[in-house]
Order: sequence, then structure tokens, then C-alpha cells
Amino acid sequence: MDRFTRTHMTSPMYFPGMGTAPFFKVTVFEREGFQGRCLEFTSECCNVHDCGLDNVRSIRVESGAVTHPSDQFTPLSFTHGSSWVGFQHHDFQGQQFILERGEYPNWDAYSGSLSYHNERFMSFRPIYCASHESSRMVIFERENFTGRCTELCDDYPSLQAMGWFRPEVGSMHVQCGAFVCYEYPGYRGQQYIMECERHSGDYQHWRNWGSHCQTPKIQSIRRIRH
Repeated sequence: MDRFTRTHMTSPMYFPGMGTAPFFKVTVFEREGFQGRCLEFTSECCNVHDCGLDNVRSIRVESGAVTHPSDQFTPLSFTHGSSWVGFQHHDFQGQQFILERGEYPNWDAYSGSLSYHNERFMSFRPIYCASHESSRMVIFERENFTGRCTELCDDYPSLQAMGWFRPEVGSMHVQCGAFVCYEYPGYRGQQYIMECERHSGDYQHWRNWGSHCQTPKIQSIRRIRH
């Protein structure tokens, strides 16, 4: 197996509230069912072509966090749970796919039941700010954080069932953590990853959700596991 361990950090990033720093690992395979050539990454990849792959067709996520001991003589320990986001095109463009710890043997396993079938997977990066227990966001009826709004801090398989009055969301502010928003109820359709550390958590227009976004339709939302 080939390993890519490029990182932009000289030392692990530390989260005082969690006592941990992120440690990420994902293995991508050129064929379905974890077959063919594979590469292991511990940091972002902006184009799998540059690493010698034509495409990615199955994925194994083995992320974790480095736990900082209370004294300098105790070794670092590791706990699992961090997540990644994959993209249809290089340079983090196109459809988005949430990748939490686990195995994805084929495109259907991470695509969110997309009606538009395109099995391209060309770039990916870690989600550093995911915090399942403390994630919090506010959704707004219209763009620029106007109109009626509601705060979310849980998982919602149907926004309308929990009281949201329309199938669209105009803008969002992620106060803490990270969420994945879906086009349809039941966590189906196009996926949009919303993070507190991107755009300072401010998504003032639905076109800020991603280069693949063509509609403000959002009908289910859930927290991303860390």
C-alpha cells in the first residue's frame, strides 16, 4: 500500500475543550469492494490524479484523535471518530459526500441516494471542527440571515416534521461543530457540508453551500460525528 502523509501542520492541532488533537486516516481504492491499487492519506488530497489514481471507487475511513496526557512522560493515546468530506471534482468542487468512520465499498454507500448518478470522486479533505455533542446552527427563511429562523442542535430526518414551514432554507449560521444538510427528507439527495470554520460559519446565500448547489431545497439535517 502507498501512503501519503502530507500535512500543513508542524504539530497536531490542539482542542482545549476536548483535550485532543485531530489525527486523520483514510484509505482509498481504485476499484469497488476495496480492490485494486490503494493509497492511504492523513491529510487533504486536492486531486487523486496527481497521486496516480484515475478515480476512487471504494473508501475505508479510520480517523481518530490524539489524546494529550496530563504529563510529559505519558505517551499519546488515540481515539477514533473524525470525519472527511469527498468531492466529485478536483480542488474540492462538485458534489459533496460525507465520510464518517467506517467502510464504503461502492459509490452507493456514500452518495446519499442521489438520483443523478455520477461515480466520480476526485478530491477529499478532513473536517476538523466536527463535534457531534456540541454542534449548533441557525437556519433562516431568506438570504442574508433574514426572515424567520430556528436553532438546531440535534439530528432532523425531516425539517417540516419538526416544524420548519417550507422545503427551502435561505441562509445558515453554524455556531459550533459541523452539519450535513440533505436535499430530501430521510438524509437523501444532494449533500452540503456546513462547518463553523468555513466562511466563519456564515452561509449567507444558498449558493455558498457548494459549487454543485442549484437550489435552496433542504429537507433534512444531521450533525457530523467527530
